[in-house]
Amino acid sequence: MKIKRHSAALSFLAAGTLVLSACGSDQNVSPENVNPALTDLNVECGTEPVTSEGSSAQKNAMDVFARDYSAKCPGQELNYTKSGSGKGVSSFLAGQIDFGGSDSPLDEEDGEVARAAERCQGNPAWNVPMVFGPIAMAYNIPGVDDLTLNAEVIGKIYQGEIKNWNDPAVAALNPGKQLPDLDIVPFYRSEESGTSDNFQKYLKTATNGAWTGEGKQFQGGPGVGQGKEGSDQVSQATNTTPGGLSYVEWSYPKNLGLGIAKIDSGAGPVELNTANVGNVINQAKIEGEGNDLRVDLDSIYGNKSPGAYPVVLNTYEIVCSKGYEPETAKGVKAALTVAANANPTELEEAGYVPLPQEFKDKVLTAVNAIS
Repeated sequence: MKIKRHSAALSFLAAGTLVLSACGSDQNVSPENVNPALTDLNVECGTEPVTSEGSSAQKNAMDVFARDYSAKCPGQELNYTKSGSGKGVSSFLAGQIDFGGSDSPLDEEDGEVARAAERCQGNPAWNVPMVFGPIAMAYNIPGVDDLTLNAEVIGKIYQGEIKNWNDPAVAALNPGKQLPDLDIVPFYRSEESGTSDNFQKYLKTATNGAWTGEGKQFQGGPGVGQGKEGSDQVSQATNTTPGGLSYVEWSYPKNLGLGIAKIDSGAGPVELNTANVGNVINQAKIEGEGNDLRVDLDSIYGNKSPGAYPVVLNTYEIVCSKGYEPETAKGVKAALTVAANANPTELEEAGYVPLPQEFKDKVLTAVNAIS
């Protein structure tokens, strides 16, 4: 027996799924006009819409994927509901969607791996890391347009141990620069956030455990900084506050023209750009076996090599290795193949980085093996 779409899928689609037309996309746009790389891309389009749900961190990337997919497969849609990673996993396990979007891979201890195999007709589910979004350290220091920080200093700022921009620890990372006698005003996400979760994982790994906070709720020092809800509010607060500092997805400080700090992991300052994030992705270790591409986060956050920017959030598409209905399998494979070859310029504008070729080859191997 093959997987049947659950009737509940129709109800959640009606309740606010990302549908291509809602993004202002034109179903009749040719692949060449959307993404020239799609012209020579061979995919076998399915006959039914592809449904997905989950992580809000990858929603803007999904907008890009959806438009490219509909251009490559005219008349077909990739529908994505931004509902959070937990809901993405639970909906996938319940068979309500074709693949789930999650900030974390399936958890074996919680029984998710076993339940996913049951959902996939006795076949294993795979975690496919498709979307990588850098986390920027955005700052507002009048007169300073080049700043370097490291994990230790960032952690001490958010613990309240470093309070001024001309602190000796900050100055040591920025020799020859005139740092003002100005209070640091740290901002953080007040609500539960995948960005906070990954940022704290980075701090914990890169400081060898000196940072003890963890989870989606940010855990800075008592009374340190100001909490704001959502990346837009965190960014706006930083933008209007001299001395402001925040951790936020790359697109926000770029759009506001805020300063973005370089990160020094021990081999010199590293700028946040596509090439430097690509370096750390290519060097990431895979924990899973075969086509289950679970990433070892320590190999990202603990990367100290030159030219590697380590503060990166990655999200997964959780798929069945086998067990789909034939047309569903075609649609999932086509949509994810297009996603792996997404328009680099549009991804960067949305705050993400395209998959570097070596890593993309691993992802496409897994996608092509879906049946």
